[in-house]
Amino acid sequence: MIPRFHCPDLRADIGKIVPLPEAAAHHAARVLRLKTGDAVTLFDGKGQAWQAELAQVAREVLALVCGVGPGIAEPALRITLVQALPGGDKMDWVIQKAVELGVTAIQPVAAKRSVVKLNAERALKRAAHWQEVAVSACEQCGRNVVPPILPLLDLPQYLALPAADNEQRFLLVPSGGQRVRDMPAPDGSVTLLIGPEGGFDDGEESLARRAGFAPLLLGPRVLRTETAGLAALAAMMAVWGDI
Repeated sequence: MIPRFHCPDLRADIGKIVPLPEAAAHHAARVLRLKTGDAVTLFDGKGQAWQAELAQVAREVLALVCGVGPGIAEPALRITLVQALPGGDKMDWVIQKAVELGVTAIQPVAAKRSVVKLNAERALKRAAHWQEVAVSACEQCGRNVVPPILPLLDLPQYLALPAADNEQRFLLVPSGGQRVRDMPAPDGSVTLLIGPEGGFDDGEESLARRAGFAPLLLGPRVLRTETAGLAALAAMMAVWGDI
């Protein structure tokens, strides 16, 4: 597989030599140990990609743009995953796999039972880290659009935001909900809300339902928070999307 590097500020013309950003240059030279002449793909994270070859691998890594790169079509089904903060490094896993499955955006939220509690400074640092996880996932899976990891919100803050036009909202529940296979494909975007370890408390679930989140069931087994959203996303992409 040809290595792919995210170059967010790239404005490339065929035949132009461009520098790789510091992180990409380090990965190319020090991790992958690529050499001059090796083929690479550069993408801007907004949908554009270019075929290139390395023209210099030194203190500065330069690439010669050779042509327009392969375009990986984004899913027509637009899904935002609203994930209550899980413990440990599980959020990294959720973001990585959700990006691979085709998520449009990820909104972290803090719920009452969230194990992780972040102050404003730590939340900003985590957000930057999570966005880099999304970038790495795009480099691996071939997507040319990097899904945004939105700023962390408290759950009531998020639920107070207005729904988009034609947005369909779903809340994953352990019993009593509809199944993806029994519902028609949505006309607009989809938002999927996932609780933390221990789930949402009764007040949070009631608030979500009043905000328009319909209960969704994934079967008779209770899934962990880091599994539930990914399983639901995969099911939606399989039944309504491009998987």
